Amino acid sequence: MERFYGEVGYGIESNTSELDVTDYRIKKRMYYGDILKVRKRTDSSEKLVDDISVDNQISIVADAFAYENFFCMKYVKWNGTRWKITSVEVQRPRLILSLGGVYNGPTE
Repeated sequence: MERFYGEVGYGIESNTSELDVTDYRIKKRMYYGDILKVRKRTDSSEKLVDDISVDNQISIVADAFAYENFFCMKYVKWNGTRWKITSVEVQRPRLILSLGGVYNGPTE
């Protein structure tokens, strides 16, 4: 099994009191874990360039912050690319992160 050490991005809400607008900022945390499944998928459509997705699963050793905020997880940085987290499964002491397409949201 391949080992993992990388960044997980959380979208933590922040409220700007001036305009009463809720926004979120990315909080980055580093985790150790294992790569459970590696699979590439190409989503063909009528676009000129097909979308590339992955069906990967990464198991991370979670800390208290991860357990309290797993619903806010946005991406995992793996192999130099940020991938969207499509689902999170709690299996204490780990979290199983399922990845999808490339993450194009905010990173700061």
